[in-house]
Amino acid sequence: MTSGYDNQRLRIASWSISRPRIATLVLLGTVTLFATIIGGWFSGEESISQFLANIDLGQQNPPFWIQPPEIDQKYLLLPTIALVTTVFTIIKLSPKPKLWSRTIIIAIVFALMIRYILWRILSTLNLSDPMNGTFSLGLLFLEVLIWISGGIRLWLVLKMKDRSQQANQMEINIHEGNFLPTVDILIPTCQEPTSILKRTIIGCQAIDYPNKKVYLLDDSQRLEVEQLAQELGCKYITRPDQLHAKAGNLNHALPLTSGELIVVFDADFIPTHNFLDRTVGFFQDKKVALVQTPQSFYNPDPIAKNLGLEKVLISDEEEFYRHIELLKDGVDSTVCAGTSFVMRRKALEEIGGFVTESISEDYFTGIRLSAQGYQLVYLREKLSAGLAAEDITNYFVQRQRWGRGTLQAFFINSNPLTIPGLKLSQRLAHLEGLINWLSVWAYPYFFLMPLAYAFLGVLPIQATVEEWLYFFIPCYWVQIIVFRWLNERSRSVFISEIYKTVLCFPLSLNVFLVMLNPFKQKFQVTQKGISSQRFSFNWTLGWPLILLFIATFIGLLRILEIWGSVPITAEVAEFTNAFDLGLIWIVYNLFSIGVAILALIDAPKSDLYDSFELRRIVRLKLANKTVWGITTKISEVGAEIQLTQKLSNPINQVLPVKLNIVDEELKLTGEITNYTLIDSFPTLQVKFKPITLSQHRQLITMLFCQPGQWTEREVPGELYSLFLIFKTLLNPPFLRSFSRKFTKAKRLKF
Repeated sequence: MTSGYDNQRLRIASWSISRPRIATLVLLGTVTLFATIIGGWFSGEESISQFLANIDLGQQNPPFWIQPPEIDQKYLLLPTIALVTTVFTIIKLSPKPKLWSRTIIIAIVFALMIRYILWRILSTLNLSDPMNGTFSLGLLFLEVLIWISGGIRLWLVLKMKDRSQQANQMEINIHEGNFLPTVDILIPTCQEPTSILKRTIIGCQAIDYPNKKVYLLDDSQRLEVEQLAQELGCKYITRPDQLHAKAGNLNHALPLTSGELIVVFDADFIPTHNFLDRTVGFFQDKKVALVQTPQSFYNPDPIAKNLGLEKVLISDEEEFYRHIELLKDGVDSTVCAGTSFVMRRKALEEIGGFVTESISEDYFTGIRLSAQGYQLVYLREKLSAGLAAEDITNYFVQRQRWGRGTLQAFFINSNPLTIPGLKLSQRLAHLEGLINWLSVWAYPYFFLMPLAYAFLGVLPIQATVEEWLYFFIPCYWVQIIVFRWLNERSRSVFISEIYKTVLCFPLSLNVFLVMLNPFKQKFQVTQKGISSQRFSFNWTLGWPLILLFIATFIGLLRILEIWGSVPITAEVAEFTNAFDLGLIWIVYNLFSIGVAILALIDAPKSDLYDSFELRRIVRLKLANKTVWGITTKISEVGAEIQLTQKLSNPINQVLPVKLNIVDEELKLTGEITNYTLIDSFPTLQVKFKPITLSQHRQLITMLFCQPGQWTEREVPGELYSLFLIFKTLLNPPFLRSFSRKFTKAKRLKF
């Protein structure tokens, strides 16, 4: 007998078959139209040439209000100085954005943006000939994409909410036992190592909540996974196929479970003790169908690690969870992010389960819930942590999957722009996300622009020095200053540009292929639990950047007239600042590409177990002597301990040791594998001997499950970010690794 839930799923599946791909037709139609106009212009077609000549004439004679005042150049910087001073003052008075400070800053940025856009459209297009016109119009079109996305994002900043106080109030009934709905915790898995699964299951079982059940949903039918579930006392569910990947796995488990609320954790995500205390209370409101929490990561992302800046930079997802999700939550369009969320079963069953139309089942399931009139809540509290992609290959696979899944919106019934039931503000919030993925096309184009100037003499923007000072500089510098402040110091402009440069070419190709054939590529799992012993370079992702770096370097030599020269036309010669703009642009590109190439050199990771800088008091028993120390690093397999007293004799052999981590009442045995003197005090490296399940549970809860342990770090400011990047270029990580070998050689090892 088929359940109502199954019938609903079948109805939704039937809606998705064989629908016309309008988005593909629009893309191809736009490209064809642009190519036809440009082709006609190059061939000398009179009507097209005359039409564009008239526009060019208007560019040479813009309205008076879009022209800089006729004053000395140094005075043209006064607007920039005044605006920058105003912005700095506001940021100083309000270090954390508040409604009044956000409103003033947004008003300033909006005004400058509109002023800049009008100047670009009415005064700077170079339509003097087909070659210049093609590049100039292409650049303007891509800038428009970025302007639209940025404009929507600025508007959303004014709508932001803070749910922490609401969570405090809702939590009271949980603690008093007045609201304790049953909860099913689902952990979908496919090929993840059992060592990763084990810590996730233990973490879920350690959540402080009485009415919960933990289920392991195995999509790989592995015997060792079933045995792990039995060992840990976790309920085990598998299925005979892998239809619809993660969404199918979750949907298969729904009829086999019964909790009023459903929690989903990816196989590598470990919750803190208070995860349900802080989230379940929101469901006292019957309109709430989903509570999403941020994704935190206990290991550095591969770009930060490969650049040797893992202690300074933070994951690029941090901007999404500290800023973008807050913007979307402000207009009730929170994005369901696939893990670390709680969902109301009744609401999920009403929409037929998790959406299977797209590989981004989480995102579109949230959209369907919103369309049904349910509320989606975003709580900005780090209540879980998982593994970030561990090398640059999986980093790309992950981003490629996100981009493909999001852009499939244009081709399915769950399209947030057309699905019935959403408000205009919600559609705009989702539109910003779609445009953000389409705008990746802009970055390869920005890298090609100075090459077009260096090799072809193309000038895509016609502007005098006075115009640059009056229209561009104020807008550019104010946005740089406020960017980090508005996103809660989760990202700086220059760091963000490096991250976008690394994958701009493969992601641009991926977006184009998605728009042509959105469902060709299947779901790809991000591999976890990766180890490597040496540096390695990703040639597949690297060769476009290497070729671009060579071409950009040759272009720089041409601009400097060291190797050839720029074929300057009469039109280019009219703008004396063309050389300066081309030089600045190409040097910046060379700098960005060089850093991006370094980021593709994967640093070695020999240890599968990440260490945490936790300070705990430890009592150690060495032979017949007891000493005290404080941990500086702890992992699941060992610890680094700094003793609080000197030893009468240095340790020069492997010694067994008994440890008692006093704060946790955790007793372990191990052996000392390394002995180092730091400021005359011994520091020991201890490797744990095999531990019991009870000890492992204590270790996991100490390392991963303490409330408040996943704190928010601040990304460096713009100037310091530039300094760090320059430092990395001058002293790359693989050179630093080579020099560290000599330092390690001085230590006593055995």
